[in-house]
Amino acid sequence: MQILTTAAGLQAYTEQARQAGQRVGLVPTMGALHAGHIQLVQVARAECNEVIATIFVNPTQFNNADDFRLYPRVPEADAALLAPAGCTALFVPSVEEMYPRPTVLRFDFGALEQVMEGAHRPGHFNGVATVVSKLFHLARPHRAYFGQKDWQQVAVVKQLVADLSFDLEIVACPTIREADGLAMSSRNRRLDAPARAVAPLLYQVLSAAAAQVQQGVAPTQVQADALAALAEEPSITPEYVEIADAQTLQPLAEYAPGRAVVLCLAAHLGGVRLIDNVVVGG
Repeated sequence: MQILTTAAGLQAYTEQARQAGQRVGLVPTMGALHAGHIQLVQVARAECNEVIATIFVNPTQFNNADDFRLYPRVPEADAALLAPAGCTALFVPSVEEMYPRPTVLRFDFGALEQVMEGAHRPGHFNGVATVVSKLFHLARPHRAYFGQKDWQQVAVVKQLVADLSFDLEIVACPTIREADGLAMSSRNRRLDAPARAVAPLLYQVLSAAAAQVQQGVAPTQVQADALAALAEEPSITPEYVEIADAQTLQPLAEYAPGRAVVLCLAAHLGGVRLIDNVVVGG
């Protein structure tokens, strides 16, 4: 596995691969890798000749300074996981390499970013779109791989690709969970033992809400019941629970036959902010 640290090095690597007729897959990450990330690499390896993983804790997508400061950083351990999974190159740039000058560009994803993560983390998706655009421009992948745990992020990136006519395909892979249902996340490393013991409740609440959706219970009632269930655990502070159209991400007042529904939540637990989702129908 080749280690790349400069934008020029990444461009040269992928250009050589393209000229040789190789298909290039890109797996953007912020490191602190887990089995969900490794699945992305393995899927990419099955579909592409070259698989480039990136590790970059992107400062522009954090609206909380402490969250950025405390985000887990274990680059040596990450590199040791990537090569056996089929990663052929790892791009680990510095902040200065990715942002040689302050960025002033602003993205507006309209209704897609006015709900859930966009509403609760102002500027988050602008930062995501900026860094993802840079990576797509530098790596010129044929395919880029993202996890469905960040459902709204995937929707935003797909919109970005469509609007800016990036010549690549976005591949979304299912959420990987721990045995007790907790969605795998780099932030899980920050949970202490008591918080980790409580954390599976998030998925349990989502699963119960999904069952209600399948039974036709009104979205407002599903949302109220989920929030009430979370409120029973004093260590959890819910930020939102939304029942939304899986494509538009707009909250639903009623269900439309044949349309997929995504149930999303964000909550604080032990000083750590966690998100999760499940999809029903479609």
